[in-house]
Amino acid sequence: MARLVVVSNRVPSIAERGQQTGGLAVALEDALKREALWFGWSGRIAETTSEAPTMTPKGRITIATIELGQEDYQRFYVGFSNSILWPLLHYRLGLVDYVREDYRGYRTVNRRFASALSPLLRPDDIVWVHDYHLIPLGTELRRLGHANRVGFFLHIPFPPGGVFKALPCASELLSDLAAYDIVGFQTLEDRGNFLDSMSQLTDATVRNGTVQLDGNLAKAVAIPVGIDPDRFARLAERSARSEYSHRLRESLAGRKLIIGADRLDYSKGLINRFTGFSQLIERFEQHRLKVSYLQITPRSRKDVSDYQSLKRSLDRLAGKINGSFAEFDWVPLRYMTKAMPRNILAGFYRLANVGLVTPFRDGMNLVAKEFIAAQDPEDPGVLVLSQFAGAAASLDEALQINPHDTEEIAEALHSALMMPIDERRARWTSLIAKVRSDSAAAWSQRFLAELENERAARPRIASAVTGERRVQTQRATLMPNAT
Repeated sequence: MARLVVVSNRVPSIAERGQQTGGLAVALEDALKREALWFGWSGRIAETTSEAPTMTPKGRITIATIELGQEDYQRFYVGFSNSILWPLLHYRLGLVDYVREDYRGYRTVNRRFASALSPLLRPDDIVWVHDYHLIPLGTELRRLGHANRVGFFLHIPFPPGGVFKALPCASELLSDLAAYDIVGFQTLEDRGNFLDSMSQLTDATVRNGTVQLDGNLAKAVAIPVGIDPDRFARLAERSARSEYSHRLRESLAGRKLIIGADRLDYSKGLINRFTGFSQLIERFEQHRLKVSYLQITPRSRKDVSDYQSLKRSLDRLAGKINGSFAEFDWVPLRYMTKAMPRNILAGFYRLANVGLVTPFRDGMNLVAKEFIAAQDPEDPGVLVLSQFAGAAASLDEALQINPHDTEEIAEALHSALMMPIDERRARWTSLIAKVRSDSAAAWSQRFLAELENERAARPRIASAVTGERRVQTQRATLMPNAT
């Protein structure tokens, strides 16, 4: 069996994996049972970006990491990836802060990733590149002469062509995606938006889900990422008997529990979520003193100003809600901004009566699937889910809401808290069947099967000249002094 080479922006350390709430390390667990190399950024910032990776064997997996220089970190990560691509791909044009120098830095780091990875690649390796940080990596690997089967998976949404074309370099990034053999998306909507953008913004020939451009032929697929639901269920059952779950249960004093767990990010709809909970307490008085809402929101991207502003807004709103409704023996909203280990969180999900997942836009949202997997089949909780989460495409037995309507959030929470047990069991039985069908193992197996079925002998010779010419043109435009 060919070696699998996984490439991602960050490679989580062993310590960090225990903190995951459904991250890439968890999703790739099944795929990484074979001989594998995982390449990416260590998370450390140095004076300059590493030219050669640090190699760390971990059983059958070899971890290869580089450090980013301070300027590369600011341009590539803080700038283009998270201040431009992230809001754009989440349909938030008003938050896009396009700086051409950041785009130059983005392409520079992708080229440095490719240069550091290139000596490690074997001719028969299967390369799987992950997420929006590394869109140009396929082009850079082809430029270096690699004819390996190379796939790309986008874990976040892909917007319609009318939104994507707001990015000045949109057509170049679309051309980069055509350098891959397989381009994967979470939903059929995302796949359709990508193909539509290709038709609108490039000279590609788009037919039956394939894209032909610059002599390359890429196939677009929609394969939803998942979890290992049975394993997570066992984890939740054990954790529900732990000291942490016992402390949470005791603190509730018989009250029902609503739970949310998200990174601190404007795409998660947290302000509307808090407001919706406040309206639940205000409009439906039978829930006063009877329910507590625990929101776990570890901070992320602290260097990005939009995230700093969001934290200040949430801090103020949480204080306002508790100031308005709290009693001496009841704090309605419990708001935490530190990470919660996944095993502890699993037990909290099992204790919760309602899982509240309300992003404005999300690629998939594995928290929704973990909440379902964690439930007690005899007394399951209810999932309240945004219709704009990728998970909503299949989880239609959840109470789906429009997260822009805070009163609808309040009404869905009321319905969930009042739902009779027979209906809760019926909804959960259908939901867990779907979560099992779209598991993490099924996701990786389906994607790799698509990639392994692609011929490594794709016509790259003709495209190599065209692709190299395009890369040189991009460089001349972006970096006039580059040689």
